[in-house]
Amino acid sequence: MKVVISIALRNLIQARRRTLLLSTAIGMVTTLLVVLLSISAGIEDNLVSSATTLGGGHVVVAGFYKQTPTASSAVVTNAAEMKKIIEENTPNLDYVIDRHRGWGKVVSDTKSIQSALAGVDVAQEQRLIDRLVMAKESEYYTDGRDEVFGTFEDLGKGGQVVLFTNQARRLQVRVGDAVTFQVEMSGGQTNTRDLTVCAVARDIGMLSSWSMFLAQEDVRQLYSLNEDATGALWVYLDDIDDATSTMGHLRTVFQDKGYRVMDHQPAPFFFKFDVVAGEDWVGQKLDLTIWKDEVSFLLWAITAFNTVTWFLIVVLVAIIAVGIMNALWNSVRERTREIGTMRAIGMTRSGVLALILFEALFLGLFATTAGALVGVAVALGVDAAHIAVPVEAMEMILLSDTLHLAINPMQLVQAVGLLTLFTVFSAIWPAARAARMPPVTAIHQVE
Repeated sequence: MKVVISIALRNLIQARRRTLLLSTAIGMVTTLLVVLLSISAGIEDNLVSSATTLGGGHVVVAGFYKQTPTASSAVVTNAAEMKKIIEENTPNLDYVIDRHRGWGKVVSDTKSIQSALAGVDVAQEQRLIDRLVMAKESEYYTDGRDEVFGTFEDLGKGGQVVLFTNQARRLQVRVGDAVTFQVEMSGGQTNTRDLTVCAVARDIGMLSSWSMFLAQEDVRQLYSLNEDATGALWVYLDDIDDATSTMGHLRTVFQDKGYRVMDHQPAPFFFKFDVVAGEDWVGQKLDLTIWKDEVSFLLWAITAFNTVTWFLIVVLVAIIAVGIMNALWNSVRERTREIGTMRAIGMTRSGVLALILFEALFLGLFATTAGALVGVAVALGVDAAHIAVPVEAMEMILLSDTLHLAINPMQLVQAVGLLTLFTVFSAIWPAARAARMPPVTAIHQVE
């Protein structure tokens, strides 16, 4: 076997031009695959980051309260007691926060929009503060200055609201302007409240297109909630991969404590209003989900991008496979006498087959490794450059206003292994043809 491997390496070195051309083609496909997979991994990173700061915690303990069988609100009562239960019964717990939830009409002097309202306690929101980047006024106002005004922490003063740039553009407001919030309460009454824009954050994709932040007290006043009511408790764990098992554990804990718990439905809470309204019960029911459930409507973006990526790669690999087969068959034809001589001095058919396949293996492994390294360098370079995404629709899909690429080591190994395997598979036909050649015929082959 050592002799076969030595001959295979020698053949690749001797046929330098052919080896270089095939290596370049295979390497370029590998580079493209690595870059596309890096974009996909970047979208996943953005999704996890956005989902666990805007959509929910690793585990979300929320629910619905019904005063009548047909009137429901997305609130939970006994929030302090529930938070204590979570803290005492959650393994690998990092911390717990609570957020109020709402939906209303936001009106400026010239425009109005509908938006989700997130009531936050600034003291609990370090993760959110680290995630958000405040925007320069020129990014959302046509005659704005190239400066950042306000901070997220100003929200703690009360009577304030933090918008995202797309909302500030649509409302035509800037920091210091007043906006009016109009909400419908569970009984059908309408309530309004004037707030001041204290800061504007840069967009972070689709989730930021319909979310804005208020102080918890302002949301309580808008909806006339008592001090022990909240929208949801967000549970953060040491390891996000424990979210599903933790959710199941907490479901059992709350049921044992006498709480009524809804059947698990992997969907965001706002998809469940019609289902809850159609159920004949009153009072409180808890709804436990994980972060993926709360952003399940966004998972199509990753699925669609991955589908397109693999379709393109399959097409390119098929083209490259045909090229490899032709190139290796031509190589076999050029070395017909050499192969016949090796057969005549004792090399078996399996030895010839192994020789050609080893050539393909070394060719594929070298080319894909080099291509993967180039792809990693490109991905890291693009990510470090913080390239702005110029199209708003792409921002919503990529869940960021800058192009973020992330390297997943497992995907990298899989890409190298898969394309190397394709290279070896493409060499089976010419290798089999070479192994079947009779030694006498091969030696007397006229070129």
